[in-house]
Amino acid sequence: MATTEAVKAKTLLGECAAEFAGTFILILFGCGVVAQVVAGGIGDHDSIAWAWGLGVTMGIYVAGRMTGAHLNPAVTIALAAFRGFSWRKVLPYSLAQFLGAFLAALVVRWNYTEALNKFDPGLTRKSQIVFSTLPGNGSTELGVHLWGGFRDQIIGTAILMLLILAITDLRNTAPAANLAPFIVGLVVVGIGMAWGTNAGYAINPARDFGPRLASFLTGYGGAFKDQWGDLYFWVPIVAPILGALLGALLYDLLVGRFLPISDEDEEPGRIPEENTSA
Repeated sequence: MATTEAVKAKTLLGECAAEFAGTFILILFGCGVVAQVVAGGIGDHDSIAWAWGLGVTMGIYVAGRMTGAHLNPAVTIALAAFRGFSWRKVLPYSLAQFLGAFLAALVVRWNYTEALNKFDPGLTRKSQIVFSTLPGNGSTELGVHLWGGFRDQIIGTAILMLLILAITDLRNTAPAANLAPFIVGLVVVGIGMAWGTNAGYAINPARDFGPRLASFLTGYGGAFKDQWGDLYFWVPIVAPILGALLGALLYDLLVGRFLPISDEDEEPGRIPEENTSA
């Protein structure tokens, strides 16, 4: 019995390590490109969208074999609610994702110290957007407030989750030759290009809160509030979770329940039975 428990613990540790590593890579690309554009003046909105998408792709390739590469607590929760993923693993996966995002943001903060300090000596919201999202991307001109960002994050994450399920559902037209990570990356590029105005398309609680905390601990005193003075940090945590649940529900209602059932299909996010530590 003790040996079995040890094997299970090792398996869960390996899965969490993979989630940590995949999310770490995602944030290195994502926050790195925003720092380069904002503080370094190199690139534009399109390079940000593409780099975030590439970060997702590379993160999935890093963690895909071990876990299916959730890289996002909202995705993990939706897979537990709709695809039989073990609820016991939700918290460990989420913590690993947050930690990966946090440490990757610290690397970006360290590497771009000179550029950030020169661009924004006071470390204000002018460069805060390198690490975390704000309604209207920190602008007051658009008039987007907290609840506008909340609405936007539900919609954006619902789109993400619905498409992840569509792309990874083997009963559907799933990409062949291990191309799913690339296609999911393109989904993130598309969301960035179409849904980035109102709230910066966090669509991932770990992606936002990990770097937000890292920036707060390294000099950004206003990191938890938006430009209107509202406590905003909770919006990119709660809204993406609701959005992911909505997206999974919509996929199953509109598509999934009409597809043929196959005993050989492996559900997204579920580790093969012999490797499961649930």
